[in-house]
Amino acid sequence: MSWMRMAGQTLPKIPGLQQARPIPGPKSFNKELELNGDDTHPPAKYPRYLPVWPDQKYPPLEPFDYVERGKGADPSFRDLLCEGTSITRMTPSIGSEVLGLQLSRLSNVQKDQLALLVAQRKLLVFRDQDFAELEIQEAIDFAAYFGRPYIHLTSGCPEGHPEIHLVHRGAGDKGAKTFMSNRINTIGWHCDSSFEEQCPGITMLYVLEHPTTGGDTLFVDQVQAYDNLSPEFQRRLHGLQAVHSGKEQAQFSRNREGIVRRDPATTEHPIVRTHPATGEKALFVNKSFTRSIVGYKKEESDNLLSFLYDHIAFGADFQARVQWKPGMVIFWDNRLVAHTATMNWSTGERRHLARIALQAERPYETPFK
Repeated sequence: MSWMRMAGQTLPKIPGLQQARPIPGPKSFNKELELNGDDTHPPAKYPRYLPVWPDQKYPPLEPFDYVERGKGADPSFRDLLCEGTSITRMTPSIGSEVLGLQLSRLSNVQKDQLALLVAQRKLLVFRDQDFAELEIQEAIDFAAYFGRPYIHLTSGCPEGHPEIHLVHRGAGDKGAKTFMSNRINTIGWHCDSSFEEQCPGITMLYVLEHPTTGGDTLFVDQVQAYDNLSPEFQRRLHGLQAVHSGKEQAQFSRNREGIVRRDPATTEHPIVRTHPATGEKALFVNKSFTRSIVGYKKEESDNLLSFLYDHIAFGADFQARVQWKPGMVIFWDNRLVAHTATMNWSTGERRHLARIALQAERPYETPFK
């Protein structure tokens, strides 16, 4: 069965999938407080986006024919960045803020140029967007133009919409203090679901509610991380494959009495991947899901991966930071960047975002030049 989805079509149903009752969710999830609020915290602004955790099993993901929307798009962006719009770089290599566009109204030609712009700048930030106000399916339909919506292995979702991954820390939840009991920071760089055969590419994240300060999202440019390496070191990385695993994410969810929608995948991907629209090469390893280098002994693999992880994590000169504001929507290319949330607020304010990740091509590399 092909899951290829074109704009305006309905996502196909999965054969044999039975609806199931949701499990209660994490102990930190207080549904009554989220719905009704209390003397300290208001009720959730978007209750239809509150998470549920349907306890149902999905079949393995099937291969599909991915269409790279940015390939062949007009590099002048004359339809997207037309009169009344402006674009400002957040850093030299990664991140741009675009003003003057209402994304939900873009034409397909403009969406193609948006895909190319995301590939070039790796991260785009838009203010004053209307996705939180739209019907949930409208947001999914918009995003699905860029690829197959990815149903996350373990996350909560709005009822009836498993294509939405909810990033939710409810009102009054001060779990960050527990999280920090045996850590010195909350940083965890990762590329979303890199263990899948066709892992996410373009990814959309929009804010519903957010703390007054704190809870920023950080991004690191894995193209620049690769470019900063010496040519001889780059040459050594080419041809190497790394094992990516979702088993640990699944077990973490089981340990919290959470859901696991599919049998977790273990996949080999090139350490250096090529983007189909720009031809740029990017490092494609991350500490959350990369486990080992194929053909290397453990000490050799650990040593090289540790160097790459440190290079990525300490590369402040090719990182960008998003400070969330009401109405903000961001796009990033998961093939080219790693990211991390920060859990650095302790006010009990709600942090509630909706993510739609679109699966792309299977990672590949082109010869070293």
